[in-house]
Amino acid sequence: MDHARNVPSATGPQRNHLALAEPAHRPSSQAPVMWALSASLGWILPVIAQLVWWAVHPQPPWPHLAAAALTAVAMVVHIGVVPLWRYRVHRWEISPQAVFTRTGWLVQERRITPISRVQTVDTYRGPMDRLFGLANVTVTTASSAGAVHIEALDTDVADRVVAQLTDIAALRGEDAT
Repeated sequence: MDHARNVPSATGPQRNHLALAEPAHRPSSQAPVMWALSASLGWILPVIAQLVWWAVHPQPPWPHLAAAALTAVAMVVHIGVVPLWRYRVHRWEISPQAVFTRTGWLVQERRITPISRVQTVDTYRGPMDRLFGLANVTVTTASSAGAVHIEALDTDVADRVVAQLTDIAALRGEDAT
């Protein structure tokens, strides 16, 4: 995919700039399952707290039922909907000129990081990532906007991304400081 497009300049004739294009690649197909499992672990304590509250103060039942209903709705959205929505939104792509990402679910962010701004490329694999054979790539840049994260890639894909970015940066021979 060619991300270099002619974009009208606010100050004059058209110039060749990197346009904010839609990245082509999704995270691993295992990502929604991992995100759902991670989200479900966060609901253990609230559910236990509600059960204890109900056991300690069983009467009247309607506050418990209302709290349980709200908890159930929030759990279904957080565990069942959010991971699928994130998978639908998250994208990434590497070109010789830039790293392109789109992330988020409720608030979405699209970023272009020029290769000339790349300082380091790291991988991270937490316990849940390892369980699902996934890895995350962090591209640290000379930007005040912070690092770019490519989440939930298959481990071999993450290794190829790191190698590709390292090769591209080495070919350019520029210092991102």
